[in-house]
Amino acid sequence: MIITNDLEDDVIEETEDSEDGSFAELFEQSTSKGRNWLEPGQKLTGKVLKIGTEWVFMDTGQKGEGVIERKELLDMDGNLTVKEGDAITAYFLSSSHGEMRFTTKIGGGASGSTQLEQAWQARVPVEGVVEKEIKGGYDIKLAGSVRAFCPYSQIALRRVENPEALIGTRLTFLISEYAENGRNIVVSRRTLLEEEQRRLKEEAQAGISVGMMVSGTVTSLQDYGAFIDIGGLEGLIPISEIGWSRVKDVRDVLSVGQQLKVVIKSIDTDKDRISLSLKDTLADPWELVPAKFPEGSFHAGTVVRLDTFGAFVTLGDGVDGLLHISKLGSGKRINHPREVVKEGEQIEVKIESIDRSSRRISLALAGPARAAAEEEDSLTEFRRQADTAPKGMGTLGEMLLARSQKSKK
Repeated sequence: MIITNDLEDDVIEETEDSEDGSFAELFEQSTSKGRNWLEPGQKLTGKVLKIGTEWVFMDTGQKGEGVIERKELLDMDGNLTVKEGDAITAYFLSSSHGEMRFTTKIGGGASGSTQLEQAWQARVPVEGVVEKEIKGGYDIKLAGSVRAFCPYSQIALRRVENPEALIGTRLTFLISEYAENGRNIVVSRRTLLEEEQRRLKEEAQAGISVGMMVSGTVTSLQDYGAFIDIGGLEGLIPISEIGWSRVKDVRDVLSVGQQLKVVIKSIDTDKDRISLSLKDTLADPWELVPAKFPEGSFHAGTVVRLDTFGAFVTLGDGVDGLLHISKLGSGKRINHPREVVKEGEQIEVKIESIDRSSRRISLALAGPARAAAEEEDSLTEFRRQADTAPKGMGTLGEMLLARSQKSKK
């Protein structure tokens, strides 16, 4: 394809519009409009305009169209990977007679052997076939009979578990070293993969915002939370954001590979951190608290945590109440809640008050636990009185009988 500019018409038109400039100046201005200022190896993104039998034409944003060999854009099965209107990224090679040649990579055929040094200087990707494993890496066949070396660390983003599996595959590389007129070439595939990863990450970051609900896949479970892949980006669900109820072990709730809907809580681009929440996608159990746990009602609960000031009791998923230490001794001062209740114990409690704004429920001990506590308090008090009573007041049996008769009066 040859694209020409009608310079004569441009000159005549500008001559009519201007009386000051000389013909030479106007001619220089008109010809400079058609010049291509792209440098070899320059990366450019354009739109596919037309697909021919041998060439794909693209809009480069310059004066004139760019062309790419159609075969560069075929997959392993020979199917075209682009269609008209698609955006495509390519590297500028050269310009001749108004035609701008582009490539997505230097091919592995004999015709590309003379372009390897240019590809190294301009950072244009090259295609190569993994021929065999050698010490420290792989032997790569590039254009013609040119050989290159790819270290193990540069063949992928992470360590390849089965290095032999890559032998015979055709991959794209970047030439990182070019010496001795092409007799010593080192290539890297990892560099290209990292660049693509950064590009995808930037695109993904531009498409998310705080408060947005997104789909994700669990990639890793830790004691402090779960890492989630949300389409090229990785975020963390802290253990406190997994559910409304208290989660002791993340592995009891989530599993690697599980698909989730999560809400983006915060984005820190400087530290490359994204905080997520699974809890925010679930119904808030506190919306039903006033109706389900009205003040004055009695409920069974489980003691989930003990502190110096009281015991936390779970009434339902995501709903805990506090049984203050002053409510545990039946009027008698105790030093710690463990003197009356223990973690994991099922007890009956009474709802004393609800503070919806602070999401707090105050509880009182009820049922058998209260009776047992009162009985223990009575026995403790009786023993104290027995120990301090004056001598000669009778046996313990007599004292019990006297106390029983006194209570009947």
